[in-house]
Amino acid sequence: MKTRTFLRLAVLTFAVATWGQGSKTTAAAASAPRAQSPQQPTPTVASTVDQAISTIEQEIVEAAEAMPEDKFNFSPESLNIPGADFKGVRTFALQVKHVAASNYFLFSSITGDTIPDDYKGGNGPENLRTKADIIKFLKDSFAMGHKAAATLTAENMLQHAGHSKSLRLHFATFAVAHAFDHYGQMVEYLRMNGIVPPASRGGSRRE
Repeated sequence: MKTRTFLRLAVLTFAVATWGQGSKTTAAAASAPRAQSPQQPTPTVASTVDQAISTIEQEIVEAAEAMPEDKFNFSPESLNIPGADFKGVRTFALQVKHVAASNYFLFSSITGDTIPDDYKGGNGPENLRTKADIIKFLKDSFAMGHKAAATLTAENMLQHAGHSKSLRLHFATFAVAHAFDHYGQMVEYLRMNGIVPPASRGGSRRE
């Protein structure tokens, strides 16, 4: 009987001690200052538009880089698919150049930059023919896009761009939408050549 009583007292003493230690730990944890999570910057018109530009930039640049040099002038017209009408459609290279030239035109309308006349023809400079030159032209056009986005504010986004009747925000958002349109065509060109678009590789399906 004494042994049982002693054991019960020992267990009770241990439990109380453990509870007390736990209470101290909990109290200490409660009184300790909470680790502050990094505060995210407040979204702005500029950052929101810039993010949209970055998204299509990644998609379209990766797609352009995925097409081999010897396929850069591919057009579905060369496949002679029965019942299809691809006569006169742009080659893959012209798809890329068209996006870049359009970017320059649309984004320069926001920044006020003067662009060369051969950037305004819809397909870009005639002398850009290699894959490396065309991709550089594309990347540089998106650099102007980021420059344009940085100028947008809640106060000026609904102002007319220069002497145009279109608004500054319209030029920015239309440039993104236009690039996505042609990205879809570039994806089809890649697929026709047995190339999986980078956005669809490795289980990450962004397209």
